[in-house]
Amino acid sequence: MEKKYVVGIDIGGQTSKIGVVNAEGEILSRVVIRSDVYGEDANAFIAALAEAVKQLIKECGKEGEIKGVGVGAPNGNYYTGEIAKAPNLKWAAKEPVPFAKLLSEGLDGLPVTLTNDANAAAVGEMTYGAARGMKDFIMITLGTGVGSGIVIDGKVVYGHDGFAGELGHTTVHPGGRMCGCGKAGCLEAYCSATGVARTAEEWLTKTDEPSLLRSYEKITAKDVNDCAMQGDQMAIRIFNFTGRLLGESLANFIAFSAPEAIVLFGGLARNKNFLTEPILRAMNANVLPRWKDKVKLVYTELKESDAAILGASALAWD
Repeated sequence: MEKKYVVGIDIGGQTSKIGVVNAEGEILSRVVIRSDVYGEDANAFIAALAEAVKQLIKECGKEGEIKGVGVGAPNGNYYTGEIAKAPNLKWAAKEPVPFAKLLSEGLDGLPVTLTNDANAAAVGEMTYGAARGMKDFIMITLGTGVGSGIVIDGKVVYGHDGFAGELGHTTVHPGGRMCGCGKAGCLEAYCSATGVARTAEEWLTKTDEPSLLRSYEKITAKDVNDCAMQGDQMAIRIFNFTGRLLGESLANFIAFSAPEAIVLFGGLARNKNFLTEPILRAMNANVLPRWKDKVKLVYTELKESDAAILGASALAWD
């Protein structure tokens, strides 16, 4: 019998989202469990995860009909099935955890495919979203950090060690801000939601310019967006600055893989009213003439509440 359903799992620092998904990208049933209550005990977390998956499959009546399980996780390695040195996951912050193997064993041999969260988002977009029908595109995830998934000829680029596609840690400002990765001047330090907030804090200390941003004790990217929506000129310039840096980087990325499109995903991508124009202007001003105005900039078509599960689930169809 053909198996028509898969399970998608998105592992985050605090919670893990699980869903049973059909071939049309509909989530039939879902559940959320904690990821952060197991300390350094990876086995305990994986056992709890396996039990939650089994229960979810049973509740939606799809026992025996699951093709496989796809998992998106920080520092997930597609080749080895391991998670290692993931600072937001205490149980995988140090030694490599053979995650895919252990979860498969906990699910009575059901195939488990693991990759990092940005690559999972790229596969999800190609399977269910804005990149359907595309074989060459770059996915950029703009959230707390900046992640990326590179797709060439319909396949995610993993590199020789499984970790290719760290475009968020390319250098945009040599000697600039410290990034969480330990380098200085990374794209992530400027063009993530955290980076936008850091820009606002820095600019406010360098000028006495009136701004609605001064009313916030601790600024977030959402605060910058709210102020920009009210016409605050500093907030608008912050998005122009962020969009310019991102657009310049995208021009470099285009030279690498000649994608049909750049797909933007994640919380910061919701600010497209303020980001699209500066991104496109900088991207087309810096790209080689052969690609000027030819690479599309598109935004995810996946519903935000579904995107992480769908991205992970798409891995299980292979």
